[in-house]
Amino acid sequence: MVEVAGLKVKKPKMLDEFREFITKGNVLDLAVGIIIGLAFSGVVNSMVNDVIMPPVGLALGGADFSETYIVLKPGADGNTTYPSLAAAKAAGAVTWRLGLFVNTIINFVIIGFVIFMIVKTANNARRKREEPKNDPTERDCPHCLMRVPIKATKCGHCTSDITV
Repeated sequence: MVEVAGLKVKKPKMLDEFREFITKGNVLDLAVGIIIGLAFSGVVNSMVNDVIMPPVGLALGGADFSETYIVLKPGADGNTTYPSLAAAKAAGAVTWRLGLFVNTIINFVIIGFVIFMIVKTANNARRKREEPKNDPTERDCPHCLMRVPIKATKCGHCTSDITV
């Protein structure tokens, strides 16, 4: 029971369930992941649009497919050709915007490659950090081949003397 404005009111069970749900680590981790993902998408988009696409556009001879379209149905003015996609849209023409689709596919491939390279670099860095140092702490006894401490002078299994 909870007292609200002098009245005793039964606290809904759903509030406790919601509080338990929202305070679980999974929900908080998901929220942090989404926020970081949004920030990261800005970095990736900038890398693609500002760093990678200018040289790619230059290599393709300045090709910009965004203005490539086909008029499927003329606009109110009856024209079938327009100087730009914006003019066709303004006239109410129905257009098939193949160029924008091609640009989207190119951006998708480039963004996918950039993400792949970032993940690969991060995995390599993590792998290097996690690699154990190869400082042996044990060795094989030359007589019984059981593992013994590296500084041992006598085998604990067969009691043979071990030379260092």
